[in-house]
Amino acid sequence: MNMKRVLVVDDDRLVADTLTLIFEKSGFKAKAAYSADQGLECSREFVPNLLLCDVTMPGRDGLSLVSDVTRELPACQILVLTGFYSNLKNVREQTRKLSRPVGILTKPCQPSELLREAAALLATA
Repeated sequence: MNMKRVLVVDDDRLVADTLTLIFEKSGFKAKAAYSADQGLECSREFVPNLLLCDVTMPGRDGLSLVSDVTRELPACQILVLTGFYSNLKNVREQTRKLSRPVGILTKPCQPSELLREAAALLATA
């Protein structure tokens, strides 16, 4: 079986590492990056099937990374995370402008919810 690759990008190292571990324990090949720039660089080498990305990060935000990955890796599914409910409307508007659907979850989320959403996105790939 071909292992699905998940790239987790979050500036909070504990969150990124924990989410990576959740995916690894569920049979995925997972890798963590801690900034949008590092995530883009990593995505070029790792070529993930799924990008799980925080929206609010210092420097470049997650939505600019999503835009780059959408352009460079059209087969990669995307799931964004936001811890700011006040940001949700803006995130939805931004992701609607992309050429394909993007999943949106709010933090904190249950591992089961995260894995279910990831599996649903990967099933549509």
